[in-house]
Amino acid sequence: MRKHTMKTRGRLVALAAAVAVVGGTVAAGPAGAAAPAAERGDHRAATQRALDGLVAAGMPGVAAETRTPRGTWFGTSGHADTDSKRKRTAADHFRAGSITKTFVATTVLQLAAEGRLSLDDSVERWLPGVVQGNGYDGNKITIRQLLNHTSGVHDMVSTEEWDKAMNGTGFLQHRYDVKTPQEIVAIGLRHKPDFAPGQGWTYSNTGFVLAGMIIEKVTGKPYASEIERRIVKPLGLTETTFPGTDPKLPAPHPVGYSKLYVQNPGPEIHDATEYRPSWSGATGEVVSTSGDLNRFYSALLQGRLLPRKQLDEMLTTVDTGQQFRYGLGIMSRALTCGTTVWGHDGVVWGSLSGAAVTRDGKNALTFNINGDWLDQSPPFENMFEGAFCGTAAAKPVNR
Repeated sequence: MRKHTMKTRGRLVALAAAVAVVGGTVAAGPAGAAAPAAERGDHRAATQRALDGLVAAGMPGVAAETRTPRGTWFGTSGHADTDSKRKRTAADHFRAGSITKTFVATTVLQLAAEGRLSLDDSVERWLPGVVQGNGYDGNKITIRQLLNHTSGVHDMVSTEEWDKAMNGTGFLQHRYDVKTPQEIVAIGLRHKPDFAPGQGWTYSNTGFVLAGMIIEKVTGKPYASEIERRIVKPLGLTETTFPGTDPKLPAPHPVGYSKLYVQNPGPEIHDATEYRPSWSGATGEVVSTSGDLNRFYSALLQGRLLPRKQLDEMLTTVDTGQQFRYGLGIMSRALTCGTTVWGHDGVVWGSLSGAAVTRDGKNALTFNINGDWLDQSPPFENMFEGAFCGTAAAKPVNR
């Protein structure tokens, strides 16, 4: 997640930003640089080149959809199934990983707008006794800090327990296990805080599982039910689901190829398409399509889901010490052409995704790779550069 490697599951399960994980630097361009590609009209060709670059970098297949005032465009490279040579399609369903976090944060901010909670409420107020002991005091951690990763709560994915259970052969043994949010949180809390609340930034999947628990405490309903009622149904996101303990993906879908995040992986690749996403829950459960995610992020940035005050809160970012800034369940990415885009990246077993939209919500991109071992930053970042700038920040690596 926050580390500059893609070799272990503990560093990847829910990506804050793929650039933070896969390494490399994409510098922000100066103000007044070239106009975004959506305005210049060459973004489609550049995006297709970026798709081809990901396959050249070793990925099995990738699909992308852009949405602009000029209409939608869909492109693909590689295969959904490398045996049958079936191509990716715009109808493909995929596990979008940490893109779930933006849905969760939006729901929390809606509750704040309704006066049912405050972002500055303590975790202890809503989850008494849950975050206590071993150096933790839930009275000193706020909901805001959970959502922008400044809580100091240790990431359960970056633990030996998670690595043993859900990486390598552990995944093959435990992929159909069912975990409760309390069990997932406990994995993280067995480790001491990374820092005092508000005194640093570290990507914490544990914090978003806690946020999901708070949604349930405030509303009396599971976080996924609230997201469906508040976001999925009003926006008509008919292909977006929160599968809970269902291990299957809706058809059509690509094969999810994985090297299972082992150290120094060899050539062996596994089919990781099926697993029970209760392992991820509110930090990475959502299943969606490129079209649905583009509609979601466009609606969000256009103010259709949040009042102005809460949207401003969401887009108030903190420094991460890396090549992106982070708001409340959303990240900002400064591109070389001077454009800043908003969205999230996500990685789970067999799936690596990126979604972003311009601040006015008019230009959106969602792409998904049905492989999870990308170990280079430029091919991933070139998807954003191509779609929004019409250029490539770096040439793809040929293999």
